[in-house]
Amino acid sequence: MLQTKIDKVVVNISVGKSGEPLERASKILKQLTSQNPCKRKAKKTIRDFGIRKGEPIACLVTLRKEKAKSFLEKAFQAVDNKISKGCFDRFGNFSFGIKEHIEIPGTKYVPELGIYGMDISVSFSRSGYRIKHRHRAKSKIGASHIVRPEETMSFIKEEFGVEIAE
Repeated sequence: MLQTKIDKVVVNISVGKSGEPLERASKILKQLTSQNPCKRKAKKTIRDFGIRKGEPIACLVTLRKEKAKSFLEKAFQAVDNKISKGCFDRFGNFSFGIKEHIEIPGTKYVPELGIYGMDISVSFSRSGYRIKHRHRAKSKIGASHIVRPEETMSFIKEEFGVEIAE
């Protein structure tokens, strides 16, 4: 029950505009993950950036199980297998960014699509976390069962050979 596992990996490309740039980012995300991306809308209007409430401005993909592991291996290579300790939250999850998608191994530059950066968020869990999300008889997870950042760091070091920088 105490074995830590990757729950999901969320890959997000936030463009800030709808239309053609968002469609190109969506194509890139589909190429990288072989999954259809979901578009996200702006929560509020920001006139300085030219964003209106309800306008699609980002796309994301949620990966689970083997797809998540294989994508993470490529993504870690794009950041030279190094992650800052500040990327981890108190529940053992972590996020990091990639400035250019062409840094990911196996990705070729396509001039028509351009270059986009992306955010990658990794969520961890253990067996028994379902009681927190189920509909009937929801319950809290005990303090001793919550995933700690130190456990996540050791898991990432062993599984992917990633170095944690201070």
